[in-house]
Amino acid sequence: MSRKLLLCVAFVSLMLGNPGLGLAGPTGKITLKDGSQVFGEILDMTDGMIKVKTLFHEGDPIKIRWAEVVGIDTQEPMTFVLGNGTVLQGQPVMTQPGTLGVKTDLLADPIPVQVASVMAVNPPVKKAVVYTGNINFGASKTSGNTKIENYSLLGELIARSERLRLTILGRYLYGENDNEVVARNAFGTIKLDFFISKRFYWNAGALFEQDTFQDLNLRTSLFTGPGYQFIDVGDFSSPYLNKMQLSAEAGLGFFNEDFKRAADQNSITGRWAVNFNWPVVPWLTVFHQHQGFPSLEKTKDYYVTSQQGIRLTMWENFISTFQINWRYDNTPAPGNKKGDTQYLLTLGYAFES
Repeated sequence: MSRKLLLCVAFVSLMLGNPGLGLAGPTGKITLKDGSQVFGEILDMTDGMIKVKTLFHEGDPIKIRWAEVVGIDTQEPMTFVLGNGTVLQGQPVMTQPGTLGVKTDLLADPIPVQVASVMAVNPPVKKAVVYTGNINFGASKTSGNTKIENYSLLGELIARSERLRLTILGRYLYGENDNEVVARNAFGTIKLDFFISKRFYWNAGALFEQDTFQDLNLRTSLFTGPGYQFIDVGDFSSPYLNKMQLSAEAGLGFFNEDFKRAADQNSITGRWAVNFNWPVVPWLTVFHQHQGFPSLEKTKDYYVTSQQGIRLTMWENFISTFQINWRYDNTPAPGNKKGDTQYLLTLGYAFES
């Protein structure tokens, strides 16, 4: 055997025996259910996918489904987030398929961890406050034999920290027909949620509404009560369900209606609310929000407001939204109908930080 061939065999044997020599960064090993192993620099695991820079691929890190992994080994400490919220930091070693031993600086013996209980590995550092929201504008104008103008402005802002969530929602609609005002109403709500646990929270907020053609100067509600986050971002590993959110609330409040001509009304009310937001794919979001205010003094007196629709990403952060707003007052001012429905098509801008 020639000297060159001997050197090649020795090099290959060395690489197989110690794969880490081929990497500039920290090395690791991922063991899969079928018994195969992937060597490389383990980066992180989020959204059910683990990323690794492998020896045999020079491009972007490859992604492996976490559900196929039965163990990881590395000489570098890693951060593990478990399903119950526990966070561990240490060096992982596969003790048996499906079980890791995490070596920490505080304990002499490794901590056993089931691979299936790991929700994230080396997750990105969370910002103290995350802001999301959007602002939308719609308009239409007809001139000539018919003169019709319609304008709508809508906005939403959500600021979320570990314990607090602030939600601000507002909209304004205006319409003219032959220079005569035929629609003018405004709606706004502000709510603060304080999370007592990961799911359970207490909320307090206010609702304000004006509608010229409901004889309404101002409708006001001040409310408070418990809420529960049934589904939150990251609860599901599926990319179609991963960002779904669903919460429900109940409570008490004070409700007041200041009319222009009719007698004013006020009462102590109950309150229920449902908030649903589902980004099905990155460019399509389905949403639904509604609140109900049943009077505790007059059983026939109740008010419900809702908005629901779909939001499409057109280009980068620019969006188009089709939504339906529905309001129902079971005891309206004399001469007014109980229900109002608005159909809106708007263009806008969505942001997240």
